[in-house]
Amino acid sequence: MAPVFAALGCFVLYFIVYRFYARYLGARIFQLDPTRLTPAHEMNDGVDYVPSRRSILFGHHYASIAGLAPMLGPAIAVIWGWLPGMLWVVLGTLFIGAVHDFGALVVSMRHKGLSIGKVAEDLIGRRAKFIFLLIILFLICLVMGVFVRTIAGLFTSAFYPESVFPTFFLMGVAMIIGWMVYKRSADISKATAIGFLLMMGSIWVGLYIAKPDVTADTWILILLGYALAASILPVWLLLQPRDYLNSLLLYLGLGAAYLGFFLLQPNFAAPAVNAHPPGAPPLFPFVFIVIACGAVSGFHGLVSSGTTSKQIDKETDAVFIGYGGMVGESLLGLLAVLACTAGFQSVEAWSAHYASWGAADGLSEKMRAFIDGAALFVTQLGLPMAAAQAFIALVAVSFALTSLDSGTRLLRYNIAEIANSIGVPKLADRYIASSIAVLLIGFFAFYTIDGQPAGLALWSLFGSTNQVLGALTLLTITIYLRQRGANYWYTFVPMAFMLVVTIVAMVLDLQRYIAGGQMLLTFVALSIFVLSIWLVVEAFLRFRKDTVMLASNMAESPVDGD
Repeated sequence: MAPVFAALGCFVLYFIVYRFYARYLGARIFQLDPTRLTPAHEMNDGVDYVPSRRSILFGHHYASIAGLAPMLGPAIAVIWGWLPGMLWVVLGTLFIGAVHDFGALVVSMRHKGLSIGKVAEDLIGRRAKFIFLLIILFLICLVMGVFVRTIAGLFTSAFYPESVFPTFFLMGVAMIIGWMVYKRSADISKATAIGFLLMMGSIWVGLYIAKPDVTADTWILILLGYALAASILPVWLLLQPRDYLNSLLLYLGLGAAYLGFFLLQPNFAAPAVNAHPPGAPPLFPFVFIVIACGAVSGFHGLVSSGTTSKQIDKETDAVFIGYGGMVGESLLGLLAVLACTAGFQSVEAWSAHYASWGAADGLSEKMRAFIDGAALFVTQLGLPMAAAQAFIALVAVSFALTSLDSGTRLLRYNIAEIANSIGVPKLADRYIASSIAVLLIGFFAFYTIDGQPAGLALWSLFGSTNQVLGALTLLTITIYLRQRGANYWYTFVPMAFMLVVTIVAMVLDLQRYIAGGQMLLTFVALSIFVLSIWLVVEAFLRFRKDTVMLASNMAESPVDGD
């Protein structure tokens, strides 16, 4: 099949399923009511709980969930061919990932905007919250460590040093916009337009100024310093304006890459299915694990319940923001599949890059396939290849950094909750918790196996942790629906599938870690496995208790005529 027709088929599927299935879930399963007060109105404090226009909130939500993962995951997974990755990115999103994000948003919205861990405490029990907190701790440390290592590699002279200047220039522009809007009451539309034009101009400047010659380890330290500052600084000074500018950058990047793709009309350089690539783990279950955020992401539940649920204006906006936001991320994942399979000039070039699991050494090398492939599409619009590469690299790095500063802040919140739960409130201090968060992220960023960065091993472990958190979030949503007498099979079936996939992957990973003598990874994987099973047992006990209570209530209140 030609890539153009495959992509068009995916677009049609996105439209049909969103138009009918997503709206059915909102109207019939979750029974969204546009007249019911949301937490943004009920608890409006002008700081965290603020009613927002759905178009603006969509941009914030999209920028928060769309990081490096939907590009990096498919860039790794296409080693099994273009078809498995494409099917999972599209179908996994429409029937599992988008349902997860949407459901987490609604359940949090119905619980005063509480985080998914606190919602689990209400629905399942007190222990459920602490289990969620521990799994979230592992998840964020792993993925942010991988992101830092990957960005550091992209900044080195071997990859895209021309992206350094526009990346850091964007930080400065975002801070100036934040200060002008919040302290000087500047017009946000004018400030955004000027900031966006400056950001685009910085790409050209980055092509011609001297490129920094800095090692990856030094870049890691610099990025960790940035993460610490971003976690401590007021959210209006850096996080919010960066998210806003980045959402515009991503819209432009996606639009340009897809338009160039349809103009180029390339052929697939990759096979449809490559079931047994040398050195790779089995296609099942690891294609589902490796793609991670490109189809299903437990991390998104933290965003949906952490910030978005506190700003939603009407309940019915949840379909567009929660379900639609994940479809938007899937478009990025689909672009990554196309760039890494149809963005190569020849079958020989693709085969050399994906000759074996370890052929492309390191995650930065995997990202090269996405950046160069997407840049090839963009050149069809008349942009020189060097400028196109710098532009796509800026898109990738900017969203990785958005995830880094948001993730570090979420990790700080998580550490504070754990500290308060175990009776050590001093560790919840903003500066102390941020420092602990950065140290944990740095540990995994510098972690090596046999002297080499543990990129693929950590990515697989992150994928398992991320997917199991997604499954457990779906489990919480299922219990919510069950307790209200709603049809819970729309979340129960995806939850069961994801649990099976992640448990199988964890067992296989544990076997590999133990055989390789990798004690740290063994400990982390075993801890996550035990915590996940524990939470499933807690949920099953609560599920059974609810069933008994429901049967008792029905017996006490028989239907007339019985």
